[in-house]
Amino acid sequence: MKALISLRGIKKRIGSEEILKGIDLEVFDGEFVSIIGASGSGKSSLLYIMGLLDKPTEGEVFFEGDKISYLQDRKLAYIRNKRIGFVFQFHYLVQELSILDNIILPALKSGLSQSEARKRAMELLERLGLRGKENRKPYEISGGEMQRTAIARALINSPRVLLADEPTGNLDSSNTQKVMDIFKEINKDNTTIVMVTHELDLARQTKRIVEVKDGMIVRQEYPPLFV
Repeated sequence: MKALISLRGIKKRIGSEEILKGIDLEVFDGEFVSIIGASGSGKSSLLYIMGLLDKPTEGEVFFEGDKISYLQDRKLAYIRNKRIGFVFQFHYLVQELSILDNIILPALKSGLSQSEARKRAMELLERLGLRGKENRKPYEISGGEMQRTAIARALINSPRVLLADEPTGNLDSSNTQKVMDIFKEINKDNTTIVMVTHELDLARQTKRIVEVKDGMIVRQEYPPLFV
């Protein structure tokens, strides 16, 4: 099986500190992978390199079988916008824009027409339980609804892979599980998901757990249940 994302010998240094120490990892089409580890273990740095938001000091990154380390910034930006969706702990919504306008921004940036972008956004709003909130501003909805808005924004361009960095870190247990249920439904549509989390209970709801410690992968596990 061909890997969707392949990391080979990835090292990352910041000053004299080595954050990642030679990571080899493959993520396959349709997987739901969680990356766990203590604070400072390197798991978020690893995710950012996977998502082409950062470059390794050493090593190679392959996306859909293509070596991307030599690509110009414009091409990398195109891949990030069209092929990869991002969800962060902090939703980074534009407070002055409506929920609908926040969601369609990446679609318009990628060249989609206003009407098609709006159609896709309304479908996502319906799917994520946000229909009726499209004209509200982010500060007028709950934290859980803001994170679901961020998920819709990440999905608007139908990415091959969704990368999530502590996506439930600011949510209560009820909204945390809602987000996880959404991710599992998205994954059933064959959208690959890689999620960084420090919560083992959430990681056990994914198909594969990758544990990072001191910049190295120390364990991989396939949880017995994925519902």
